[in-house]
Amino acid sequence: MLVSYDYIVHLANYSDGVLYVLAGLFVIAVAVIIDRMWYLRRAILRGGSIVRRMAAMGRVNEQDLAALRDFAGRMPEGLLLDTALNHMNDADHAGMNSRMDEAIMLVAPRLDRRMWVLDTIVTLAPLLGLFGTIIGMFHAFSILATPGHAPAEVTGGVADALVATACGIFIAMIGLATFNMLQNQVRLIIHQLETIRTMVLNRTDGAPVVVPKPMDNTKSCGE
Repeated sequence: MLVSYDYIVHLANYSDGVLYVLAGLFVIAVAVIIDRMWYLRRAILRGGSIVRRMAAMGRVNEQDLAALRDFAGRMPEGLLLDTALNHMNDADHAGMNSRMDEAIMLVAPRLDRRMWVLDTIVTLAPLLGLFGTIIGMFHAFSILATPGHAPAEVTGGVADALVATACGIFIAMIGLATFNMLQNQVRLIIHQLETIRTMVLNRTDGAPVVVPKPMDNTKSCGE
């Protein structure tokens, strides 16, 4: 059944404007979700590509790091690789490790930027919806004081009042599901940064590169 514009306005006014606030919260939540999903997805794809490229390298020199940094661009991996490149020639290899740890700590707050807004909406939306329903209940039961009221007016008013709670719960469900998904993506990016840090350290520590020998399948197991 199609819902007319006039009926939507009626529902919003019935909750004394709470539905308008819920609509605003929904728009803000969608904006945060799109922004974070776009940024985090790009970071995951870029980080995964860098991990695969470094896994194929036995040793990494300055040119390799510079190429990987340019490939990372303004993604979180770019700051980490730039830090590694600037401290690659330090005599103390532990100092390079410490600098890269610091770079990860500086990058981490960028990953969950504006996520607190989504977390707040998840908590606030059901409460606002319940508040709008309570206001609607006041309007519905005030009809009982009107002489000659019809019972259908009361039950219809109660049904209209419950729309605010339904909207608040719907917004909370959408926000909670996407918030948990985005948090999982943040953890994945942090793991990728830690992996890149370890791979850079292992490939710039000056130790000889051990190349695995291919297995000889021509000999039998008894030989």
